[in-house]
Amino acid sequence: MTETVEKLLKGEYENHILPFFWIRGEEESVTREYMRAVHSANIGAVCVESRPHPDFAGPQWWHDMDIILDEARKLGMKVWILDDSHFPTGFANGKMSTAPEELCRQCLVYRTVKCPPSGTEMTVNVSECRPATPFVPYNEMEEYDVKNRNKRVFHDDKLLGIIAVRKNGTLPDGIIDLSNNIDKETFSFRVPEGEWTLYVLHLTRNRGARRLLINMTSQRSCRILLDEVHEKFWQHYASDFGKTIAGFFSDEPELGNGHLYETGKPIWKLEDEAWGDDVTKEMEKRLGENWVSFMPLIWDTDIDKNASAKVRLEYMDAVTSLVERNFSEQVGGWCRDHGVQYIGHIIEDENQHFRTGPSLGHYFRGLGGQDMSGIDMIGAQVFPQGEFDAPRRLGRFYHFVLASLAASQAAIDPKKHGNSMCEIFGAVGWKEGVRLEKYLADHCLVRNINHFVPHAFSLTKYPDGDCPPHFYNHGNDPQFKHFGKLMLYMNRVATLLQSGSTVPETAILYSAESDWMGDCMLPENVAEPLARNQIAYDFIPADVFSRPERYNTDLSNGLCVNGRSYKALIIPACEFIAPCVKNALPDLEKNGVKILDANTVSPDTIPCETAKLCIPTVRITPENRDMRVLHVAGDCDIYMFVNEGTKTWHGSADIGSFGECCIYDAWENGLRHIKSEKTANGTRVTFSCEPLHSVIVLSGFKHDASQFLPEPFEGTEIPLNEGWKRSVCRAIDYPRFENEKEISLPDTLAQQMPRFSGLARYEKTVCLKTIPSRAVLVITDAHEGVELFINGISAGVQIVPEYRFEIANLLKEGENSFRIEVATNSERENTPEERCETLSGITGNCSLTIKE
Repeated sequence: MTETVEKLLKGEYENHILPFFWIRGEEESVTREYMRAVHSANIGAVCVESRPHPDFAGPQWWHDMDIILDEARKLGMKVWILDDSHFPTGFANGKMSTAPEELCRQCLVYRTVKCPPSGTEMTVNVSECRPATPFVPYNEMEEYDVKNRNKRVFHDDKLLGIIAVRKNGTLPDGIIDLSNNIDKETFSFRVPEGEWTLYVLHLTRNRGARRLLINMTSQRSCRILLDEVHEKFWQHYASDFGKTIAGFFSDEPELGNGHLYETGKPIWKLEDEAWGDDVTKEMEKRLGENWVSFMPLIWDTDIDKNASAKVRLEYMDAVTSLVERNFSEQVGGWCRDHGVQYIGHIIEDENQHFRTGPSLGHYFRGLGGQDMSGIDMIGAQVFPQGEFDAPRRLGRFYHFVLASLAASQAAIDPKKHGNSMCEIFGAVGWKEGVRLEKYLADHCLVRNINHFVPHAFSLTKYPDGDCPPHFYNHGNDPQFKHFGKLMLYMNRVATLLQSGSTVPETAILYSAESDWMGDCMLPENVAEPLARNQIAYDFIPADVFSRPERYNTDLSNGLCVNGRSYKALIIPACEFIAPCVKNALPDLEKNGVKILDANTVSPDTIPCETAKLCIPTVRITPENRDMRVLHVAGDCDIYMFVNEGTKTWHGSADIGSFGECCIYDAWENGLRHIKSEKTANGTRVTFSCEPLHSVIVLSGFKHDASQFLPEPFEGTEIPLNEGWKRSVCRAIDYPRFENEKEISLPDTLAQQMPRFSGLARYEKTVCLKTIPSRAVLVITDAHEGVELFINGISAGVQIVPEYRFEIANLLKEGENSFRIEVATNSERENTPEERCETLSGITGNCSLTIKE
């Protein structure tokens, strides 16, 4: 780690960024221009995505890939490939439209028939039971997919079973299997005592919004994706694999039952369940030859809860295990066998990560075969002060669970080697700029996400309305220079954080099994109090107990997963818990692990309970619920502090390290002094942390004076709000500024030019009698990226307030030319005026502080 810091200070870093590179068959000159633009933004890789390309895996596609790879080789870049003709992964480049029926998606669907009173001879018309409940699209997107992307009609629909279920019944008497009658036209059934319902079970492939995607539970079906995409890349570019070609990216693979992007429903509230031949085999193996009779218990909530919980657990365990083995491990194994890596993410939204439908039913299993954990954080899921729940948005999940899922899997899964990935920045609209992007970057970094897929570089004509914002935009992006500086910052911090290992404190049980079986507290309810109190936590799945060899689990002296030891295990409140976890609890407690069950302990009191275990290991004073802390240990200790609140935090932090301390300024790439004093248990460091800024403390790094940046000083403040001349230009026209106007600060550019997006230039002459020994120019607020020029020389780029520039070395006696260039985002030239939200130009005060 000490070596890593030294390399960073010399300007060396590893690339951790691979933005989506959207191609649709553009001209060669455009493709080459964009590859060079990406490289100029301090980025060392791209992830090529057909969005969609008109000739994926055809001659034009390979021609375009030849160009991309040629530029990548010249520039020393890596190339990743999104592994299908268009997202979500699973279309297999259209091959499922002609694939054998048994390899296509299948669903188990039911309908219910209310039985008459007990003692009645009920006549059941079997033919009327076909088909089962029809699939009715519930939004325009789903209706479009059903009409336009599901041209194939399947002919192997079949009635699976007819089961009578008694309300409030118990097994075995509460279920009567009538499936021996399914080949009859009609049959009679004398209703026994009690209130009964018939469940008519039906297997179909003619259901859902995306029927022509691979069946994630089938090994043979998933192999089609490899044959149609991966193998064809191998045929064309085998010599580049493991060199220029780094790997493949799966984007939002899904089981596909239910409705399109349907979230928030537990298994028993879904209209249909994911199925396939392998699921049939698994259910027979798990539940016996009469397994069909138990299937209504997936949905029925009025029968023996324990029996229903067991059936749901066996079903979901079967499905997600098949997904892990037949999809994730198969694709990942192919990639590793061919010298490349496999990455990507599933749909995690609204806690869908442990449910089916648009996701894969289990976060850790769905990504089990990948070489990095992965999430996406687009579409305004995370934003400043967004830690609140609202209709159709579980804000606390996005802030306190999402990134931690990826960080946890990266830490505990031996396959991941500490690598985590986030698809970031996109689908917010043109209002997103570097200010928000800096917040999102720090949000991820302080939660130990170390690889990023910015969304996206779009090669099509500007403005592309497909999930903006985009970057560069054929030279129309006012903030592209500033974006490049942000990429450099992210690469530096990710390089530093990955040089060691995060220090674990508590484990939260990943409650997939509990959610499948019955009512369960959502994970954010226990995660939020920990985060608010700077307590580190990993989510661990029940598989660490049932498959200890997979996770290098050791329970002989506590709870240790892949070398990470936890002092406490926190269990979200639930009706049912996975048997393997329940069986492990006595030994865990016996070996000193504190079990905190939210069924009996309020989540809000958990931080107080962990304090008895000397948790957290980093304590800040005064307490602040918006401060986030990450501790990485290695040759020296790293403590990253991020303020996600609205006010500057001033205080001290007690850290458990005794080494000499300093601050690593990742934006300026230098060191700063920090006030510190030794304590009985380590060191107390005193500092301030502003919103939108990070503070990275190094303990035990041996440094010398030449590596330090100038320190804050007290001096004479000169207000500079008056006498500015402002001119503007669009990014594509830079540096041809026009419309010069005299203004005072703060400026009201957004009101004066409500449709303007671009750069605003502010010019002023400042006279100095002598050259000061120190001088700092401060701009309290601007929107958004700021570059300062003194006497024609750049003093640097800043992207979040307050904007501070050290300029003493650029000043001269007499007249000095001050030029400030502020880059707006692209919202105002792409959005109706009444919908614009962002400000423009310098919206704060400007001053110069000097010391003679």
